[in-house]
Amino acid sequence: MHIPDGYLGPPTFGSFWAAMIGVWSFAARKVQQKIKASQVPYLAMASAFSFVAMIISIPLPGGTSAHITGAPLVAILLGPWAAVISVSAALVIQALLFGDGGVTAIAANCFNIAFAASLSGYGIYYLITAFARLFTIDKSAIDGGNRSNALSIEITSAAIGSYIGINVAALLTALELGIQPLIYSAGQGYFPYGLGISLPAIVIPHLTFVGALEAIVASLVIGFVRKGNLQ
Repeated sequence: MHIPDGYLGPPTFGSFWAAMIGVWSFAARKVQQKIKASQVPYLAMASAFSFVAMIISIPLPGGTSAHITGAPLVAILLGPWAAVISVSAALVIQALLFGDGGVTAIAANCFNIAFAASLSGYGIYYLITAFARLFTIDKSAIDGGNRSNALSIEITSAAIGSYIGINVAALLTALELGIQPLIYSAGQGYFPYGLGISLPAIVIPHLTFVGALEAIVASLVIGFVRKGNLQ
């Protein structure tokens, strides 16, 4: 899912740099307000987790790749703005030190994975758990009286949120690549395939096995963490 150098034209990747500077500034302020000094190591651990999750990439037709991100999971555990910072750090390290994703495309990749995947995944998780609290007759099933039910809701909402989060990132990546032929004439050296190729090539694998893998990993981690908290 990492977009390499040379696939996005300057107006496209420049727009994402402008957008992400604002996002990073806002996220940094939120993290400073909500994350205590003792919790800073958790941000580093989240970056390391996301880095490892994105290391194994499956090549896809059209010049990009598929992999899980861990971004929605980090957002669920630490909050969406902490996820923006920690996952962005992982993406920057990958681009600068390992050539995984282009340097010019860092902001675009961070927008898709660190920002959009984190916020959409967390948003779905939050909505599901909120609706569960609102419509569950037995409130103890959510608030701790029935811990197995509470844990099941947590795991299910995390899995669904993670599945949707990675697919939002995949859709944005496909759209950004697929519109390049509409912006630039053939032969200018940017991504040459239109939406008719980029959308199915990137979205379908994420709707199927990649999204399922992201959901499985999230459910396993959330189950492990929440079980530890309940004991």
